[in-house]
Amino acid sequence: MGHMPNNPVTPPQRIQQNLLARKERQLLNYLCAHMPAWVTPDKLTSLGFVGAAMVAAGYILSWQTPHWLTLSVLGYFVNWFGDSLDGSLARWRRIERPAYGYFLDHSVDGLAIFLMVGGLGLTPYMRFDVALICVICYLLLAIHTFLAAKVLGEFRLSYMAGGPTELRIMLIVMTMLMPLVGGRDIGSSNMSGFDIFALGVAAILLTLFLFQSFATARHLRARGG
Repeated sequence: MGHMPNNPVTPPQRIQQNLLARKERQLLNYLCAHMPAWVTPDKLTSLGFVGAAMVAAGYILSWQTPHWLTLSVLGYFVNWFGDSLDGSLARWRRIERPAYGYFLDHSVDGLAIFLMVGGLGLTPYMRFDVALICVICYLLLAIHTFLAAKVLGEFRLSYMAGGPTELRIMLIVMTMLMPLVGGRDIGSSNMSGFDIFALGVAAILLTLFLFQSFATARHLRARGG
């Protein structure tokens, strides 16, 4: 997402093969071309974080009434706008600050994921420990991405045809279904349907992390790196 790491020799190759990548890039290019001069990448990064805070606030307030989940849905759109545009605008205007942008963007991303995905566990529909397991598994895969950018020169923005945008869409759909499905436990499992679904997603993320890490280590050993 956003900026690339600073490597004066061979900049990492951005690999983005998610389902919506082409259409999303067309939309981002259009927005960049029409963005007012006073809008800067740093302001967009801040806006993306505000969106993540809106998501978390809506989840917490959903204990009062499910109508607050509308705030969470709106927050996802705000987060996408700020987070997807910050690096795109910097590259469009040729004002990249690779090291600073990379560090700031992904530091904010990590906290945003904690607020948005972890916030699911602060609703009446999902357990907090389950939500944190999802956060951990997502961040494990993110760690692999950052390490691969360093040792392979590849910055992968998607896995299994899915990326941050597809993840947001999945979370939006889940959020809209929450008041319809409810948070009742399934049998005597002490888990709701959303808990079980989230654990399934976490298992996929963990499997991807293990598979990609093993494949990368084997590749590096084979080339003597």
